[in-house]
Amino acid sequence: MAFTVICNKDALAEGAMGLFQVGKKSVLLVWPAGGEIKAYRGRCPHADMPLTEATFDGKTLMCTHHMWGFDCATGKCSTHLVRNALHPYEIKIEGDEIQVDVGPVKPARTPA
Repeated sequence: MAFTVICNKDALAEGAMGLFQVGKKSVLLVWPAGGEIKAYRGRCPHADMPLTEATFDGKTLMCTHHMWGFDCATGKCSTHLVRNALHPYEIKIEGDEIQVDVGPVKPARTPA
């Protein structure tokens, strides 16, 4: 396992979400109200759309592209009777750092 530092703990509050880039991968961090911080792939599993404009009410993440909702405690779809779920990443918190195992990280392309 290769954990990568995503951010400091103070970058995320309970009931909030944040979207972060790790090389070419986007990571969605959510902290459900009354729950634990979770890490998911930053793309909707329904149509592989980026979750950059998603909303989060402290429990449910809503993808605004097609209005699919996901329970952030489990990652499961909560608006449709399907098996689609957010892709989870393993997460650990060490000191003040939130770290996520996103697998091998390829550097993002830099403009020439």
